[in-house]
Amino acid sequence: MPTALTSTQTLRALGLGAALWLLAALILRVIGPMGAMEGLARLWLFLAIVPGTVPFVLLFRKVVGLGPGQLTTGFALGTAMATVLDGLALSWAPGLYGDSLALVAGSGATILWGAGVGIFLAHAIDRRSAG
Repeated sequence: MPTALTSTQTLRALGLGAALWLLAALILRVIGPMGAMEGLARLWLFLAIVPGTVPFVLLFRKVVGLGPGQLTTGFALGTAMATVLDGLALSWAPGLYGDSLALVAGSGATILWGAGVGIFLAHAIDRRSAG
């Protein structure tokens, strides 16, 4: 049975979610102009995000101090913070992602993909550690 997050865990999850979003946004700002979100490179980027997210899910569990049954909820809360920040940045600070509509849209799509992948992975890891 999942255990509710403590106030400290909640604040850590929100803070780490914000930090990881900013890291992802800055990485995309650097690799976007290199063509990482064009043509076949986009497919490779999306595929690389799957295994590349695993260490961040494990780091998240450790830093936030999540116990058995808490990873899915905690990671989803951090991802919610990242998604809110992404929506705000896309609306009011799109230059964070690049100079063109293609880079802004590609970065937004990539962050959404990573958010979904992260929640799926967190749930899979949570279930595996519970079983």
